[in-house]
Amino acid sequence: MTSNVVETIDVAVPVTTAYNQWTQFESFPQFMEGVERIDQLTPTRTHWVTKIAGVAREFDAEITEQHPDERVAWRTVEGTHQAGVVTFHRLDQEHTRVTLQLDHEPSGLVEKAGEALGIVQGRIKGDMSRFKEFIESRGREEGGWRGDVGAAPQQNPNTPPTSFPG
Repeated sequence: MTSNVVETIDVAVPVTTAYNQWTQFESFPQFMEGVERIDQLTPTRTHWVTKIAGVAREFDAEITEQHPDERVAWRTVEGTHQAGVVTFHRLDQEHTRVTLQLDHEPSGLVEKAGEALGIVQGRIKGDMSRFKEFIESRGREEGGWRGDVGAAPQQNPNTPPTSFPG
């Protein structure tokens, strides 16, 4: 059974700053509970090492769509089923609304119990709050990847990525 979690937070940084920081996957362990390490394997593939409620997992995720200052979408490649999208909405010059939507399929007794108790929703809410604290306390991004992955809405969604970091 797939579960869906949506969490939104407003951050006091420009949209470009929030977006650029979100593309720095290797910094996620600094604000995401249970994420021990993320390795950027290619411009569109990451390897995750997590440990949540004593359950250790490793998996690869691939970016399926990415548009600068707008959205980053991903899905796991194998094993744990997870797919999500984070969107960035400019509220004004110095404020951005960040919305994370995550679809995941709990497996095993611990994960299913955690889902029933709302632990995943609470963890994501905490992750988003920590992202807010992380980016606002810095006031700037650590870096950013401005590549465009996937099709723009008016294009064919099967078009391969056209831009990668150099």
